[in-house]
Amino acid sequence: MTERRNTRQHDAIRATIETAGRPLSIDEIHGASKAMVPTLGVRTVYRAVRRLEESGEVARVVVPGQTDRYETATAASHHHHHFHCLVCDRVFDVDGCPGRLAAMVPEGFVLQHHEITLSGRCDACA
Repeated sequence: MTERRNTRQHDAIRATIETAGRPLSIDEIHGASKAMVPTLGVRTVYRAVRRLEESGEVARVVVPGQTDRYETATAASHHHHHFHCLVCDRVFDVDGCPGRLAAMVPEGFVLQHHEITLSGRCDACA
């Protein structure tokens, strides 16, 4: 593996994602990482997140109608869903699954995967 430039910046971005405890947008990653590296630019965040995603360290979380978020690959490795706060725009992990979704699929179809995003107000915005 070739040595990365801006290792301090990359490490700050990785640490931000790892300690967040929830999926973060690029803007959230940038804001939190700037506390560790004040000169950090948003383009650097995009590049670093792309590298982390390509290396399998982070996973993309797609929120319908919103910008993508990113969480650790460890968090993504266990089946869970997400809650999107319509007020503060933050996304949170939701453990568990309603199950029995295959019963909703039309006859003859085979369910292979599903993603559920709940929307509403988080505890801070409620």
